[in-house]
Amino acid sequence: MQPSDLPDLAHTHARPAHWLATAAAMAGVVVLAGLLQPGSATATNPAAGARPAAADAPAPDAATAAYPLDCAGVPTAVPRTAGGDLDGDGRPETVAAAHCRAGSGTPPYGLYVLTGARSDADGGADATEGARVVATLVDPADALSIGDLAIRDGVVTATVLGYTSADVPRCCPDTRETVEWRWSGGRFLRTPATDR
Repeated sequence: MQPSDLPDLAHTHARPAHWLATAAAMAGVVVLAGLLQPGSATATNPAAGARPAAADAPAPDAATAAYPLDCAGVPTAVPRTAGGDLDGDGRPETVAAAHCRAGSGTPPYGLYVLTGARSDADGGADATEGARVVATLVDPADALSIGDLAIRDGVVTATVLGYTSADVPRCCPDTRETVEWRWSGGRFLRTPATDR
């Protein structure tokens, strides 16, 4: 065998620079893999007696609810609604801003939480019943109106419009506050809105 027949082994000797480059590349792969991992999963036990609902269950239809408004024979208007699971039971609720239709001015609003009719399988009423009002977040007696309305991550956020005095015309609210309601301890707690 001639020396020219032997393979060139110059590149088979590991030098410190090669080891450092390999270590840096591996560290980069490990860091990248850590960044691309999904968020941590948590499991919770459902409350006793709670049944998970189908993921695609629709929120209750606000048009089918009977609102506790005294409209003296005029129809009810529901200009704003938002839907989402507020109490973590897997069933969506609807929050509806409702008022009596008025010929002029800004009628006071009620802000209500609605649930859907329970099916006979749940031990409840006939499924043909409409949505039910289960909580009042803003009472019409407070003479407020509702601007923006949304549900995100189980929190209701609304812009509440009001008046500084009885002298302010009812057409033109002059106060504005953004508030949130969270389900906690079996009731909805109202707080000033936080940036989320």
